[in-house]
Amino acid sequence: MSAPAVTSEGQGIATRLLRSAAKRSYDPDVDIDWDAPLVEGAHWMPEHRVSLYGTPLWERLTAEQRIELGKHEACSVASVGLWFETLLMQRLLKDFYAGDPTTERSQCALTEVADECRHSQMFARLVARAGVEPYGAVPAVHQLGKLFSVINWGPAAYASILVAEEVLDRLQREQANDESIQPLMRQVNRIHIVEEARHVAFARDEVTRGLAALSRTELAYQRFICALTSYFVVRSLINPKVYAAVGIDPAEGRRAALANPHHREMIRFGGEKILAFLDEAGMIAGPGRALWTKSFLLER
Repeated sequence: MSAPAVTSEGQGIATRLLRSAAKRSYDPDVDIDWDAPLVEGAHWMPEHRVSLYGTPLWERLTAEQRIELGKHEACSVASVGLWFETLLMQRLLKDFYAGDPTTERSQCALTEVADECRHSQMFARLVARAGVEPYGAVPAVHQLGKLFSVINWGPAAYASILVAEEVLDRLQREQANDESIQPLMRQVNRIHIVEEARHVAFARDEVTRGLAALSRTELAYQRFICALTSYFVVRSLINPKVYAAVGIDPAEGRRAALANPHHREMIRFGGEKILAFLDEAGMIAGPGRALWTKSFLLER
């Protein structure tokens, strides 16, 4: 499938995003005080967003254990975000390699790679500062990630990127100004929110432009691959190993979380805006619809 031509409107979006990046970008090494003491007793994520919230396992935990589990889950999400941003950078660099490097669209893609490099460093430092292991995706999914830029291209790649970025973005926006959340976490969230807004605008344009150039066969493939990738991304957000931090068997914790209506609602809340966009764009249809439902992004 050949890349669709970049319209004057698309170039205009790229120009605007480049100007925004020039005016408002952050360096986490400078803009975050990594040596500031952590606030004792502060949460790392809202309690109602912790995967076991409301379950019998949750009721068995002490207040301190609930904060500890929230910290491990927040760091799991951050390390999975780091993993997926690495895959995103691979896709962007492949597109840059195949295109005209002098266009503003290509320059915009390269600018996004620079942003994502800083975000990956920021998430890694957050996890290290929290004193938590960098969980990332489970080993099997981590290995499957190597196929992302091979089987995933065009609108499906950018739609998958949008799912990962916008689910995380919506959850971050909810807690960025929540005074009960650890100040370090809030500052990381604020930086990511500002810069991801540019990335979302870029990816949405790529999806819309790319879909217009597809044949029926290509569209069917793109729909399924997007659904499959999104399923693995969302199911990977909470690595089962986090439950061991509070004395819960990982397999038991995983089962309880997947059956927990509060956790399912958290996923739906995170994906609500991007699912509406993808549905309107025509990406949610065919066999992949079952995967959207199984991921909890789409209600039955």
